[in-house]
Amino acid sequence: MARTWAVLHQVSMGGGGQPIDSTRTDATGAYRLTVPRADSGSIYVVSSWRAGIAYFSEAVTARTGPNVRLAPLYVYDTSSTGPAVRVARRLITVAELKGDGTRDVLELVELENPGTATRIAADSLRPTWASVIPSVAIQFRVGQGDISPQAVTQRGDSVAIFGPVPPRDRKQLSYTYVLPATVRRVSVPVDQPIDEVDLLLEDTTAVVTTTTLDSLGIEDIEGRRFARYRSTALAAGAPLAIAFSDRRFAPETLVPVIVGVAGVVLALGFVVALRRKPR
Repeated sequence: MARTWAVLHQVSMGGGGQPIDSTRTDATGAYRLTVPRADSGSIYVVSSWRAGIAYFSEAVTARTGPNVRLAPLYVYDTSSTGPAVRVARRLITVAELKGDGTRDVLELVELENPGTATRIAADSLRPTWASVIPSVAIQFRVGQGDISPQAVTQRGDSVAIFGPVPPRDRKQLSYTYVLPATVRRVSVPVDQPIDEVDLLLEDTTAVVTTTTLDSLGIEDIEGRRFARYRSTALAAGAPLAIAFSDRRFAPETLVPVIVGVAGVVLALGFVVALRRKPR
């Protein structure tokens, strides 16, 4: 893009950011920006706008050197039609039982726009992309990723994106939800083709059912052990279910049993004592 604005931003580790330089690109789309006073505790990114959408460059630091050549910053026209945004990868992490019997689930979805324009929502009823989560899921929350949480919403058992999805690089969406204590088996809907599905299950004896599945063993992640599975090229409608094992053993669950047994022993002893004749 010739003669368009490129803006340099300084972003502190605390999250604050401010523009510190700007310039128009030349006839070839090239630009040069200057950091007046470099801060080793900050990162720097360049932004540019096209058709109402902001695009950002890779992030660099002052430690990179006095001169940094950035990779090209691509901008696109926008369209609400064209090839559908597709799921390149879906990572599902299911934690172990909590004290109340529920399980936390984290999903990371990598999206690809195979078109040549940034995909945008047609209107408030037709999102940029949508998918289905388990119908039993509760306490849905959007996490940090490449898609702004403000552009993601839950509609019933569906997750919908109303923000832009540009071509070229994969964009990551993350969200969490909770499986209620009554759930012993969960079916994960596959409503569209997925290139790769990865599962991390802290219940290492859970049983996974799907069309193609590779067991990748046990993996230690931050002191916690997860069984890892991978399934490739799932078609829309393919089965994907997780059957959890019995509740893990907890010593406190034996307290009622111990109290009951002790009560029976005391009662029997009392009866025997009453029946015993004095000498």
